[in-house]
Amino acid sequence: MLKIAHHPIYKHPLPEGHRFPMEKYDLLPKQLLHEGTCTPENFFNPSLPADTPILAVHDPEYFKELKELKIKPSAVRKIGFPLSKELVERERIIADGTLKGCEFALQHGIAMNIAGGTHHAYSNRGEAFCMLNDQAIGAKYLRTKKQIGQILIVDLDVHQGNGTAEIFHNDDSVFTFSMHGRSNYPFKKETSDLDISLEKGTADKEYLRILKDTLPRLLLELQPHFIFYLCGVDILSTDKLGTLSMSLEGCKERDRFVLQSCFDMGIPVQCSMGGGYSPEIKTIIEAHANTFRLAQDIYS
Repeated sequence: MLKIAHHPIYKHPLPEGHRFPMEKYDLLPKQLLHEGTCTPENFFNPSLPADTPILAVHDPEYFKELKELKIKPSAVRKIGFPLSKELVERERIIADGTLKGCEFALQHGIAMNIAGGTHHAYSNRGEAFCMLNDQAIGAKYLRTKKQIGQILIVDLDVHQGNGTAEIFHNDDSVFTFSMHGRSNYPFKKETSDLDISLEKGTADKEYLRILKDTLPRLLLELQPHFIFYLCGVDILSTDKLGTLSMSLEGCKERDRFVLQSCFDMGIPVQCSMGGGYSPEIKTIIEAHANTFRLAQDIYS
């Protein structure tokens, strides 16, 4: 059965004009239930995790300052959210959703996180709406607690996974692959194991050609035992923060190819939602819902 982590919504108001669409976390599961893609049994509620798996990735002093709300104002500005106890707790719960998702993926082949994809969180700081790197935490957990061998992180958000690249820079057991917009944030990129920077305006045909040339080769060379997939939909042409020109159908084909590849090779995969900032919330919901529809179709 497909298991999906569903999180508490951050209720505290964001500053006027803030561009982060928090409502998608509430609307997406409602849409999946309404259309019959999912039933209540598909969803689980994560909780506050133990500190141990977080501290396997993040600097103890940074994590302490985060929990005690003692992050410097300049660092808070880089995160982009007004810091609060509720927000930090939500970030920890998101990490738990991915941790539990790892367990479900090992059992059922796939698990999804309605939130997550916090790939801009470094080992010792947060950036761009990200404070704790959920998939990095999951990868370290699988390596240390489950003795999983080679892990592949497939990051197809429009923004480079700079925090993830930094965390695993000297760790050959976790291969980081980021395919992103060359002109997008972060403007100073880190070095992933494989970075593919796409030119502004890259559309369906070229994007899918590159992905379909690259991913099978990586799977063949690495023979990964587990995959993390960051399936951001900010690659759409409508996205306010993206520079690519993908259609909804092209984005869906991207997800189909990644998930089908994992299924065909029998590699467990944990998916985190990542970004999506199109002006109309219905576009964001439709693009994300496609990922979950495909997961149900392929893994049913």
